[in-house]
Amino acid sequence: MSTPPATAPANVHIKRLYDKLHRMAVRHFRHQSPGVTLQATALVHEVYLRLVRQGQSAFTDGEHLLAVAATAMRQILVDQARRRRAGKRGGAWERLPFGEDAPAPRRDALDVLTLDEVLTRLSDLHPRQAKVVELRVFGGMTVSEVAAELAVSPSTVEKDWRQARAWMRCQLAPTEAV
Repeated sequence: MSTPPATAPANVHIKRLYDKLHRMAVRHFRHQSPGVTLQATALVHEVYLRLVRQGQSAFTDGEHLLAVAATAMRQILVDQARRRRAGKRGGAWERLPFGEDAPAPRRDALDVLTLDEVLTRLSDLHPRQAKVVELRVFGGMTVSEVAAELAVSPSTVEKDWRQARAWMRCQLAPTEAV
């Protein structure tokens, strides 16, 4: 039995959206330590449910939809990190596999809560730069996609991206005693 013609284009768009969201989630989890319990597929399903609740009319175009998805992904990851860190669930304890073949925790993994805190501070100072970071990091959007979403030129996005990364590096750098 084939899909009725009226719903075929919608199904194609949903499949593309799902694939893009899944790639974004997989890319995010690649940089996390092994103790993270949320899986890419579960994250995508949660993001998708949030998007569906908002309704189709809430989105102006594909870039806007991805921008909203990036924000939802950030919120879900932050909420999940807060729950993991909550005292009633063992605080900052991290579940690690045991044995010789257990992977070593990644030392370059950035804590989602720390990233969210720094992004929030950046948003207070430079809202567009913070949005560029959110769309690039959580949304996996390209410079041209971000430029279209924010209605600025790609060179402006590149400049904002460089400046935001430099500012965030300074904020995340360990303080050195003088």
